[in-house]
Amino acid sequence: MNGVISVGMADFKTARSPDILLTAGLGSCIGICIHDPHLKVGGMAHIMLPSASGSLGGNPAKYADTALVLLLQEIASMGAVSSRLRAKMAGGAQMFSFPGKPPVLKIGERNAEAVEQELKKNGIPLLIADIGGSFGRTIHFDVGTGELRIRTIKHGEKVI
Repeated sequence: MNGVISVGMADFKTARSPDILLTAGLGSCIGICIHDPHLKVGGMAHIMLPSASGSLGGNPAKYADTALVLLLQEIASMGAVSSRLRAKMAGGAQMFSFPGKPPVLKIGERNAEAVEQELKKNGIPLLIADIGGSFGRTIHFDVGTGELRIRTIKHGEKVI
């Protein structure tokens, strides 16, 4: 039986096969999953905002730029090799809109862009993403297989 490790908001966790990483309630937040398929280890971060710059300290796992650094350090400490790392992400929805008004702040879109920039900076290919829309997601990441299962209300379930 696989162990399920829960990742909260503004949090990150790592795991080894056969464990599953789970995060719920991804709206404008991004769930970024990074995997070393050879070692079958990986991690997930639940990112709320694009950048820590301008913030007054606080939790570094909340921001795309600082959470990815921490997540990559933790995966490397498990023996993962950076050249083998692969990424998948989900979330980044536009959860709030008002008729006749432009989308407010576009946090989901900005979060997705920030995560993509950090992955590029670190030379990690983004294999696939399920982002955008106006609905929340719950994701399960199997660090053994690299499968990312995405569940949504009214939009069903899929594996990427």
